[in-house]
Amino acid sequence: MNVTATLFGQMITFAVLIFFVNKFLWDPLTNAMAARSQRIADGLAAAEHGKEQERLAQKKATAIIREARREKEQIIARAQERGTEIIEHARQEANEEKRRRVKASAAEIAREYNQAREKLRHDMSGLIIEGAGRVLKSEIDLSAHNNLIDELTAKL
Repeated sequence: MNVTATLFGQMITFAVLIFFVNKFLWDPLTNAMAARSQRIADGLAAAEHGKEQERLAQKKATAIIREARREKEQIIARAQERGTEIIEHARQEANEEKRRRVKASAAEIAREYNQAREKLRHDMSGLIIEGAGRVLKSEIDLSAHNNLIDELTAKL
């Protein structure tokens, strides 16, 4: 066998192998590795973006919670003020109702006092007439002596 032919055959076989590896294996393998590198880089960028979004969301949630607490405190303060106003208003209404009742009671007492006084005057005038009639042993005409009775009644 000829060494040159063998060497030449090996060189052709090696060239075909290089072409085959380059055409069918090397390019797809480098493309797959580049795509994988790109996916890994995209994944890392997405993870960084996700961390940034999480940090922003955490800040936003903290701000919302702080605002909710502030609103809660304002609502509680307004409710306490309103409760105080309602109690004060009820107290004022109760005092006003008490004054009205005291005033009405005083008016009722004055009216009953005047009625009792008038009844006493009327009873006294009847007793005076009856007493005078017994003393004089004669009847006094009530219609004739009305002025005298009115004067006596007014003095009582």
